[in-house]
Amino acid sequence: MHYPDPKPLTAAQQFLLLTKNPLSEGSGELGSGCFRWHYKASPTPLSRVYDARLEFAANRSPRVFIDSPDLTLLSGGDTLPHVYDQKPPRLCLYLPRTYEWLPWMRLDQTLVPWTSLWLFYFEDWLTEREWRGGGEHPEPRDVEQRISRSRLQRRHAPRQRIE
Repeated sequence: MHYPDPKPLTAAQQFLLLTKNPLSEGSGELGSGCFRWHYKASPTPLSRVYDARLEFAANRSPRVFIDSPDLTLLSGGDTLPHVYDQKPPRLCLYLPRTYEWLPWMRLDQTLVPWTSLWLFYFEDWLTEREWRGGGEHPEPRDVEQRISRSRLQRRHAPRQRIE
């Protein structure tokens, strides 16, 4: 028996799910096939509150940025760990080629809580200067190439039967 791949959620569906989940409370702008979502993230009840921004567009990896406070300022000018871009800091929340996040997954249940987890490890890094959050950090161009390759491989891969 073969089960079909789940259908990707549209930008409008993802946006609606973000608006309905109290854990991803925020605001945003919905466009045609894309949106921006602004939300607050805090790794622990005693931590500072960060202004995060999630950008989503069909057929692209979602991107999460921290708009404030300035992470570079918090780091004393040191290079930020585990980010794709330094300014504005674009967080490395998952490795696309490992399929930890797929387009049928809800952003309000994945990237929004993963943002707080990243911030937990960032605050730990601020004191120890050692990234303990695990993961791998590929270069941004490498990520985009891998995403394109993995989409092509999935699109043209022979279907496996599950019995």
